[in-house]
Amino acid sequence: MPIKINKLEIENVKRVKAVKIEPTASGLTIVGGKNNQGKTSVLDAIAWGLGGNKYRPSQANREGSVIPPHLHIVLSNGLVVERKGKNSDLKVIDPNGVKAGQQLLDSFVEELAINLPKFMNSTSKEKANILLQIIGVGNQLFELEKQENEIYSNRRAIGQIADQKAKYAKEQPYFPDAPKELVSISDLIQQQQAILARNGENQRKREQLATIEQQYTMRAQEVERLKQQLANAEMNLAKTAQDLEIAKKSALDLYDESTADLEANIQQIEEINRKVRANLDKDKAETDAHDYHVQYTKLSTKIDEIREQKASLLKNANLPLPELSVENGELIYKGQKWDNMSGADQLKVSTAIVRKLKPDCGFILLDKLEQMDLETLQDFGKWLEQEGLQAIATRVSTGEECSILIEDGYVAGQEQIPVQQPVETKTWKAGEF
Repeated sequence: MPIKINKLEIENVKRVKAVKIEPTASGLTIVGGKNNQGKTSVLDAIAWGLGGNKYRPSQANREGSVIPPHLHIVLSNGLVVERKGKNSDLKVIDPNGVKAGQQLLDSFVEELAINLPKFMNSTSKEKANILLQIIGVGNQLFELEKQENEIYSNRRAIGQIADQKAKYAKEQPYFPDAPKELVSISDLIQQQQAILARNGENQRKREQLATIEQQYTMRAQEVERLKQQLANAEMNLAKTAQDLEIAKKSALDLYDESTADLEANIQQIEEINRKVRANLDKDKAETDAHDYHVQYTKLSTKIDEIREQKASLLKNANLPLPELSVENGELIYKGQKWDNMSGADQLKVSTAIVRKLKPDCGFILLDKLEQMDLETLQDFGKWLEQEGLQAIATRVSTGEECSILIEDGYVAGQEQIPVQQPVETKTWKAGEF
């Protein structure tokens, strides 16, 4: 069972003269009153009594009192905690009469339960880390967030490169009439030389035709002159006629190729190649942009998968409150970050988390509950009761919501007896233990 405060008696601590309180076991015990009456002194005295000398007020003795501070706290596990005497020495006695010390108290008293402002004033990251550690997923979530941040940074860089490539590709001119590959001037020259060689062969054949025609004419004349050699001449003539026919047919089939296009290409090769290079650059930039966008999409998928793992991790964790979670290293409650939460929600979240730190500590001290309206205060009290948590709180108020009222260092309505006057009665009275 969580350990709670059954009874506390305080004398001569800060503004408190003599106060006795028996807090309710679960829910809110509100110490009300006007300002400067000793409300906060009650909480400071409890923190000192249970938390040790590091919580001792800088001016623990009530101003004007010659009697040293005296604290008497009875806990639900039977422990009795006292501080009394000139040095306010600590005495812890268990139900069997065995004496103990601060170490025993530290084993079940959660420091933040008696010093909630320490938690509330910590950074958002510190708050989140405390929650993650107590629900046992801190290390796992840390690794997932580390992976997410690395992939996110990588994806961001790739996305920037992809955008740059796409922008570069868009800015590049494109020449649809340009070849797909760069033109080689040596290839063009070789093509030109091959055409010239074929044209030269054609010219040789033309010259050969002229020679044969000349031979034919000379031999025809020779036939006329040498009729006596007609038979031989006719044979030569017939043979030459055959050659003539063959040569004519070959000449008719000959076609001279033009080198004009090649010459123009050679002259314009730099311009052509400039267009080809521009087209190649544009194509490469578009391809690169597409590839980077593909990588970006894959990394986005990985980030989504990691975020799903984180959400599942927190969903399955035993969180102190419904709708309480951690996102990007910050506490989130009802969809709001810490600085956007209401003061009431901040107190509720803090109380729930601190309760989880040491489940054996069944109480918590809360100062300045005037930030809650009465309806919120009532809901908060019901929640504390449901959780079986005891809260001793202060509120600048004299309304009915207050469990007790502090006036000038006393509990209003309790019999006030001078603290230095001895009283021989077994009934407790203000100022005596």
